[in-house]
Amino acid sequence: MIKVALYGQFYHENSEQYIQPILNALKEEEADVYIEANFLEIIKKQKGIPNSFSSFKTFESLDPSFDLFFSIGGDGTILKSVTFVGDLGIPIVGINTGRLGFLATIQKENVAESIHKILEGTYSISERTLLSIETEPNYAELQPLNFALNEIAVNRKNTTSMIKVETEVDGEFLNSYWSDGLIIATPTGSTGYSLSCGGPVIDPGANSIVITPIAPHNLNARPLVIPDNVEITLRVSGREESYLISLDSRIATLNNDTLVRIKKSPFTIKLVQLKNDTFIKTLRKKLLWGEDKRN
Repeated sequence: MIKVALYGQFYHENSEQYIQPILNALKEEEADVYIEANFLEIIKKQKGIPNSFSSFKTFESLDPSFDLFFSIGGDGTILKSVTFVGDLGIPIVGINTGRLGFLATIQKENVAESIHKILEGTYSISERTLLSIETEPNYAELQPLNFALNEIAVNRKNTTSMIKVETEVDGEFLNSYWSDGLIIATPTGSTGYSLSCGGPVIDPGANSIVITPIAPHNLNARPLVIPDNVEITLRVSGREESYLISLDSRIATLNNDTLVRIKKSPFTIKLVQLKNDTFIKTLRKKLLWGEDKRN
């Protein structure tokens, strides 16, 4: 019997209407279903969904015995799902009940059919690189979830003034970025925050990361793509005594002159893709490439 975990946040309007078809499809396949404890409480409060979940098991954390992790929502829900899966190697199925959905590629309109295909094993795995962070001095609030699937970014805090981000790559000085902040993004994160700041789109299979400044005052500062086997060192200073650092959607405050080291994580995240889904197809669909009426 296949063992699956189910997680969602209900950040998207009317996403609850897709829960019942998902549960029905899993039941038809006789899957052993565990629902994240908080998510189950949210489900029970939704109108139109039968309140018959007393027989469902719940989880607050995971172990390697799970075969699949179903993330119901948008890309933000998948980023939260990564904190559950961590280095356990459990494939994540992203069911998109949100809007854009670069990561959550299983469409809500065909969810039952897609689940049947996935539980039959008709899918491929897209392995995604993560970034890990270490600081000197060590900040306990960044542990143990010191990794990010999309990006690690530093941003100014409580000020309209720029910050200076001194950046080294493998011990060699690169630049002092005078800006609102700096983004270090994986190929997966290249279609997120980095893209909105002018960074390039990078194929998930590329062994690269991108350094993208946020509103730089150095007009010659441009996004830089580098190999993912390097270590990036950051040291931030500014008028305020502290600044913000974010790991995907998780935010912490660091003191100025804290030494931040960023490098590729020793594990990857596995995303489930249906056979007919590709990164190129997703780009065309989500970014409307090829939709120019002149063509």
